[in-house]
Amino acid sequence: ACDGGEEWRAYEWIKKHGGIASTESYGTYKGQVGVYPLGVQNGLCHYNQSEMLAKITGYVNVTSGNITAVKAAIYKHGPVAVSIDASHKTFSFYSNGIYYEPKCKNTPGSLDHAVLAVGYGVLQGETYWLIKNSWSTYWGNDGYILMAMKDNNCGVATEATYPILA
Repeated sequence: ACDGGEEWRAYEWIKKHGGIASTESYGTYKGQVGVYPLGVQNGLCHYNQSEMLAKITGYVNVTSGNITAVKAAIYKHGPVAVSIDASHKTFSFYSNGIYYEPKCKNTPGSLDHAVLAVGYGVLQGETYWLIKNSWSTYWGNDGYILMAMKDNNCGVATEATYPILA
């Protein structure tokens, strides 16, 4: 989100500004080095108004904690915005495998980062979410992470939303 890390703020920004442009038209983040982790956020959006691609009329909150409902939303509507607990060093330095952090929390007040749930699957008997992060393709596995579904680890299914396209 251009004005914080909560999905509803992003949806409201999109509605207010008449749509959302492509990732490419935004360019790189204008973060302040040493102020934000990885220098990724300072609350300012840099976009070209003439390149708006999609408009929305609102958004839907998926039933909190319901893994089946989140899977159905991804299947029916495409990528779903989710909030996660990304406060652990293990998340910051993830590179491969299914991520499970025993210290991760899944309550609404403990979620501090917005990402996209773009898919789900099973690897060696473990269920996972395929998550697209916003920290560049140099982070994780080309910008993605496999997050364990077990115990709603890190809160993927706690605050899931998707937009209603205009």
